[in-house]
Amino acid sequence: MLWFLNIIIKVTRLNGKCFHINALYIDTVESLPDTTITFTNGKKIVVLEKEAELVKAIIQFYRTVNILGFRKDVEEGT
Repeated sequence: MLWFLNIIIKVTRLNGKCFHINALYIDTVESLPDTTITFTNGKKIVVLEKEAELVKAIIQFYRTVNILGFRKDVEEGT
């Protein structure tokens, strides 16, 4: 069950309601100026979290499951 905790990212809608999204289905994250997440099915949501926070969480996910060679033991930029 621990692997499941690593594929979901907690986000907050503009109305303050928190929910979790599956990192596997995120296509793009943009600041328009509000942070907008576009999923692989084309659906979009606007959240309070900053783009950089979400990108960091997505990279952490990729490191956890070792997708695209992102390893846990290697920091960004090294």
